[in-house]
Amino acid sequence: MRPRRVVIVGYGMAGARLAEQVRARDPEGGRVALTVVGAEPWPAYNRVLLSGVLAGTMTAADIALHDPAWARGNRVRLRLGARAVRLDRAARTVRLADGASIGYDALVLATGSRPWLPPVEGLADDRGEPAEGVATLRDLDDCLRIVDQARPGVPVAVLGGGVLGVETALGLARRGAGVTLIHPADHLMERHLDRTAGMILAALCRAAGVRAVTGRAAVRYYPGEGVKLEDGAFVPAAVTVVTAGVRPETGLAADAGLAVDAGIVVDDRLRTADPLIHAIGDCARAGRAPQGLVQPAWEQAAVLADLLTGADGTARYRAGPVVTRLRAGDVDLTAFGETHLEADLTALGETHLESDSPRAEVLSYVDPARGTYAKLALADDRVIGAIVLGLPDAAATLTQLHDTGGPAPGDRPALLFGRALPQAVADDPARLPDSATVCRCNSVTKADLVRAARSVGGDLGALMGATRAATGCGDCLRTVRRLAERLEDDSGNTTEGTGT
Repeated sequence: MRPRRVVIVGYGMAGARLAEQVRARDPEGGRVALTVVGAEPWPAYNRVLLSGVLAGTMTAADIALHDPAWARGNRVRLRLGARAVRLDRAARTVRLADGASIGYDALVLATGSRPWLPPVEGLADDRGEPAEGVATLRDLDDCLRIVDQARPGVPVAVLGGGVLGVETALGLARRGAGVTLIHPADHLMERHLDRTAGMILAALCRAAGVRAVTGRAAVRYYPGEGVKLEDGAFVPAAVTVVTAGVRPETGLAADAGLAVDAGIVVDDRLRTADPLIHAIGDCARAGRAPQGLVQPAWEQAAVLADLLTGADGTARYRAGPVVTRLRAGDVDLTAFGETHLEADLTALGETHLESDSPRAEVLSYVDPARGTYAKLALADDRVIGAIVLGLPDAAATLTQLHDTGGPAPGDRPALLFGRALPQAVADDPARLPDSATVCRCNSVTKADLVRAARSVGGDLGALMGATRAATGCGDCLRTVRRLAERLEDDSGNTTEGTGT
């Protein structure tokens, strides 16, 4: 039997991860003949780390996911700089902009998302594209263009105070640009942070040279001059960068008659209404999975690879917990789960005695002068949410407890300060459960590192190359190094014991 022809449209993080996962399960290509179509002219890269390139702490080479020889070495037919323009479901073909047509037995849409321009007068031209002097930050081209324009001393306005907006503002300030961050909500990152954390984050931005303007929306853009706010204030800017969110790229699916509702609608097998067509990543609406984050996309890629290769026909996608992280300059922020709960003080009065309804336990610590904040929510003695700013040990501890679902230690103050994990686990990462995520930038679990060690040994460089752990923000480098040392020791002990 000939291999099944699988075509992936999109060579971003989701498409690249799926290709890797398929080849991990079918390395010789006996079951799947894999074609990947990418609109950009270069191999896949880690889009999450574009802010590092923007800040000058990373290069384009640093964030590459694949080298130019990856496709050939992994039996992948790769088309770069090729844009898919039409799906023919009856003929089972994908038409490209250059007129080429690719047949498929199974098709995966990993088309990602596109930047959204808010309805600010003058921000878009007659075609709906960014006006002169306006930039969006979605791909490497955007990043390099902004770096070229936002030189030291140049006034820059950043519209949108979510994760990407804050990272962008801090990165450009690090390069010496005069940055104003404009956000219509009353505090930064309001989807992920409560007001206290948002206010402390704004103070940290100001300390890094970013002027943060919140609670006021931009209403008009003047090309090359700046932005007018709703209260009449004017923000001078030679360059305006829009980071106001994204919209799923669903045009191919919609034109082909597939269901689209805030994304391409898929079931728990990542299938559209046409069972031969799947969707993953930002373009997909997969149950309650959040869009715009890499972690769900890579979880979806693992499930779909199992199904496409036949490695596990029972695999199903279930959205897991997602952690939001921001690492830029001196800002170290982690948030996940229920972040907007507040302490219920009625438990101190008679009202509590009249109700049997369970209450979340909410604890917090704040030190505005040092830019630190920790807020923890628990239910049934399990961590259900947290905001941790400037306390990396606490972030690591709480994230680990959240990921594993284990009971929280009774020492609540220790939880807030990152001293609650058993000392044996803190000292020896090998004691972590296999499901524990060690590297969040690249979604690498302890089990992934153990499997890689069996193939390449416990050498740190080899493990990093095989899994990409610790090649992102670097927060996990200490854990990966200690785990590598332990795995290398175990490998040596095993070798001695077998007499080989």
